[in-house]
Amino acid sequence: MAQASKYIMIMILLMACILPSAGQTISNDPIEGEVKPGSNAIEQIVESSNGNVEIIIDDELKEKILTPPESNKQPRNSEPSLKTGINKMSGYRIQVFADGLNQHSLESRAKARGNAILAKFPKYRGQVYTFSSSPNWYTRVGNFRTESEANDALAQLRAAFPSFANEMRLVKCQIVIVR
Repeated sequence: MAQASKYIMIMILLMACILPSAGQTISNDPIEGEVKPGSNAIEQIVESSNGNVEIIIDDELKEKILTPPESNKQPRNSEPSLKTGINKMSGYRIQVFADGLNQHSLESRAKARGNAILAKFPKYRGQVYTFSSSPNWYTRVGNFRTESEANDALAQLRAAFPSFANEMRLVKCQIVIVR
């Protein structure tokens, strides 16, 4: 209701701005249609109405004024729309390697872990990320939009690689979706 009164006030202000230019049609005496010299539209409305202003608005216009605008925002639970090409968004990956000890073999061990996963799960081709953030090396797998999707994949990987299953964990990060 507060929004409706806001729109009505805006309409009154607009009328006050527009009516002085059409001053010949406003008068203290609505029957005669005369304008008193030196008076403005607002003063004339106040005097002629005794403080009671009635605004007659077309029903269609009233509906447009009182109906809140439709929101262009997506609902929180819907997925963002993907454009054609490379899309970066917040999501999940599975970290399968993270180590900073024994510096001379870290890179090769991180890449070997990624290659072992690719050998058993070719569906992750192009989704194995091996990188260094000194002094550690990391290998992460996948581009998962939801946590439940990532948890399902994590369970599969842990079952397939029990020797390093306890090192695997979900990591929230920027992912890449190619459409």
